[in-house]
Amino acid sequence: MEHGNTAGLRVIDCILHAHDRSLMLLACVVCAIGIYASFAVGRHAARASGKAKVYWGVVNVVASGCTAWATHFIVLLAFEPEMPAAFEPYLTATSLACAIVGIGAGVTVSIAGAQRSRQFLAGLIIGTGVAALHYIGQSAYLVQGSVSWDVELVVSSIAVSLPLFGLAMLAIANRDRRIRKLAAPLMLLAIALLHFCGMAAMTLRYDPTFVFPADAVSPKTVTPVVAGVSIALIVLAVLGWRFDLAAKARIRQDRRRLRDLADVALEGLLITQSDVIITSNSSVERLSGFGQDELTGTHISALLPHIDLAGLPEKEERETELVGATGQRIPVRVLRSQVPLGYKLQTVIAVRDQRERLRTEAKMRALAFNDSLTGLPNRASFYELLTQQTALPANTAKPFAVVMVDLDRFKQVNDTFGHPTGDDVLVRIAERLRAIARADDVVARLGGDEFAVMQRGADAQAACGLCVSIVDACNRETFIVGGQSIHLGASVGFALYPEDGHVPAELLRNADLALYAAKADGKGVHRRYESALNDKTQERQTLEAGLRRALTDGQLELHYQPLVDARTGRIASAEALVRWRHPDRGLVSPAEFIGIAEESGIIIPLGDWVLRTACAQAATWPAHIGVAVNLSPVQFRDKGLASSVRSALQDAALAPQRLELEITEGVLLIDEARTLQTLDELRAMHVRISMDDFGTGYSSLSYIRKFPFDKIKIDRSFVRNIPEDAESVAIVRAIITMTACLGLPTTMEGVETADQFRFAVAEGCSAIQGYFVSRPLPASKFQALLEHDSLIGSLKPENDGRLLTADGRANGQTAR
Repeated sequence: MEHGNTAGLRVIDCILHAHDRSLMLLACVVCAIGIYASFAVGRHAARASGKAKVYWGVVNVVASGCTAWATHFIVLLAFEPEMPAAFEPYLTATSLACAIVGIGAGVTVSIAGAQRSRQFLAGLIIGTGVAALHYIGQSAYLVQGSVSWDVELVVSSIAVSLPLFGLAMLAIANRDRRIRKLAAPLMLLAIALLHFCGMAAMTLRYDPTFVFPADAVSPKTVTPVVAGVSIALIVLAVLGWRFDLAAKARIRQDRRRLRDLADVALEGLLITQSDVIITSNSSVERLSGFGQDELTGTHISALLPHIDLAGLPEKEERETELVGATGQRIPVRVLRSQVPLGYKLQTVIAVRDQRERLRTEAKMRALAFNDSLTGLPNRASFYELLTQQTALPANTAKPFAVVMVDLDRFKQVNDTFGHPTGDDVLVRIAERLRAIARADDVVARLGGDEFAVMQRGADAQAACGLCVSIVDACNRETFIVGGQSIHLGASVGFALYPEDGHVPAELLRNADLALYAAKADGKGVHRRYESALNDKTQERQTLEAGLRRALTDGQLELHYQPLVDARTGRIASAEALVRWRHPDRGLVSPAEFIGIAEESGIIIPLGDWVLRTACAQAATWPAHIGVAVNLSPVQFRDKGLASSVRSALQDAALAPQRLELEITEGVLLIDEARTLQTLDELRAMHVRISMDDFGTGYSSLSYIRKFPFDKIKIDRSFVRNIPEDAESVAIVRAIITMTACLGLPTTMEGVETADQFRFAVAEGCSAIQGYFVSRPLPASKFQALLEHDSLIGSLKPENDGRLLTADGRANGQTAR
């Protein structure tokens, strides 16, 4: 401790009393000029490229070494040892070389990487070179006497100065301008410590007998050399100053140009240096509410406080918030890019206002997860909610019910009153479902007229209660829309979690199966899912797959039921009825597969096959016998129907007048204008059109007036109770009378008894069809039947009202 205090006093005494103060001041000025020159040339070297970069880099290293050397030797010249002194020339030159090599090595290490450890190491290498300069230079300082050294003070000066050089290099490499300004003072302090500690570490003893070596150089000889180096550093500093002025002018010009260009851009642009805003464009000023003068000089964190721009990869966008002039927080996306301005890389930050995008995305999310008509969650949103509920841990998950609701007769509302009225009804249904459901239940519209409810915490009893409420609300209450009274109904099916399913897809499928069962049970009811429904579904899928194979494997065939002329008793035509001869189940009734064909779309190729086969087989019959083919509403929606009919007639070479197409009133409800156009196209071919199942649909009288029918077929439901039921008799008699007045022939179908047959003849029906006349027959048997000119002959009491079949056997009155 005592030695440390003594050494400190010696250093202070050396500074205050052992040096010429004017030369010391000169040394400080030369050092400052040299350091500025070195930094200025170094900055110019960094801005240059190619050979110029290497050249100015070498100049920078040499200038740095000369600065340290000149400073050191000016201070040596300022030292007053009170005895003659001289300089050893070789060691003097070696000291300069050490400074240049050390600084060059340190700079090389520094520019090889930007890591902090590498920069500190570069500072240590530079400090080692400068320390070698000082102590080799002091060894070259000769006096007339002897010199002894305080080794501890020498080692201490080196140990303290080297970290200072390391810190100086760290400051130079820092992005913050304020920290970079500390580099020059740190280096100056390190150099001063080395020199003054080194001078204080020398103890001089005068010896008049000492003789200087022959090659020793006197201080008067060294002074011009040092002065020349100092002047060169001053010239270099002036040159560097010019370089800096030119670079700053270039930067100002580039910034002006960039701002002019940036003002054209819609997005905000900020130019920063060391995270301080240098300039900005008008877009970011409008966005933030700050003026350019307020933004310039502001730290970027004041505007964008929640993002570390230094750690943001270049040209990678990040979302953050911009704090405006009034404190409002504006969602933005920022992108950082390095742009060369005036031979220097500057950071340009693009700021994009995200408010409109976020508003648009919110609208898109609402559209994606909410039904636009009713405002209810849609299928995707409902499925996501089910996913969240079923993903809960088993110990926290609560039971719930998935209730599926399908409106009955809604399609008729759409087709009759139009889609705007249908939409209004759907909105009313949504309101009723919301009113019925509890606050924590979820009501969704899955599409069309299909709704769903997730009833939280429900058991079977609670779910049944909800279903009953929904059915009652839809079935019993009338909708008044546009002054019109509309009656609807609803079929409801439900499944419970976890008894009836553990995942959303399974729950929805099972609730849908229950709904399908409710509709099959007559509609307007509710059903819970049962495992047996899976078997029915599997059976239906098997039947559908088998029907598709039947079309390609030739398992389908046509049977024909004759229609007889009520006046002559002769066969006038036959209705084609499709049958499926299943390889395992035998003959499958159309009642089992026509509905499946319509729902699955198979009805289109199936109907086309029936049409073509019927035309081809009818072409082999006598020319006065026609063929009737039923058209499904699904077929009638096919825009290519008229072309298919024309093609079938042409391929079979069948006269169009012999083909009769039977349609139900359901076809007329699809699209009145398009339906009329299709019927006109068919009539233009001279194909006959008949209305099947007359009286069972909606507004039949108006359709007879609007559409070009050739025949009316009275539905079997009216014929079944004739002649016993007076009401049925009155209805049928009225239909026959009405159609007769309109000049339309009438066919009574479903005639199964002699009394029904007599009634049809007596009332003036044009044609009669039913089991009393004949069952549907395979094509070959019907062909044999056609060989008899008359099927009926007459109805006399002696034949007991019986008809003869083609093989001459009696056909019973109620044959089935």
